[in-house]
Amino acid sequence: MISWLTSTYIGKLVATFIISMMPIVELRGGLPYGVGFGLSPLVAFAAAVLGNMLPIPFVLLLLNGILKWMKTQDNFLGKTALWLENKAYKNKDTIEKYGSLGLMILVAIPLPGTGAWTGALVATVLGIRPKIAFPLIFIGVLIAGIIMLTVSYGLFEVIF
Repeated sequence: MISWLTSTYIGKLVATFIISMMPIVELRGGLPYGVGFGLSPLVAFAAAVLGNMLPIPFVLLLLNGILKWMKTQDNFLGKTALWLENKAYKNKDTIEKYGSLGLMILVAIPLPGTGAWTGALVATVLGIRPKIAFPLIFIGVLIAGIIMLTVSYGLFEVIF
């Protein structure tokens, strides 16, 4: 199976897509994987963006209910829900300072603790409606993808 993911075109495409779906890793890990294993820039970008965005509508629609349920649990789940909410509230100032663009900026910066999953968490906790949050998160993912694609192909070395 691992051999298939690194040696066939479809395997590389699927791996790029799946890696990009995972929280924390997201497009920042999936895109360099695709580039590193020889996918064309456009194909690697498309697979990473689509993989990163696939879970986001579900997160935006379901996370609030999941967090409410988790907080009723007097165990690890309850503590995790509170930790996630605290993580989201740490980004509240950015959202309030820049308005809706703050959510896009949070997602667009390809650093640890940012990205589509964090953007969806912040939007959910701060009560930003999914129909407003989703396009902003998508634009942020596109920007992060362009940054990561540039870095992945070493264009900064050529430019500077």
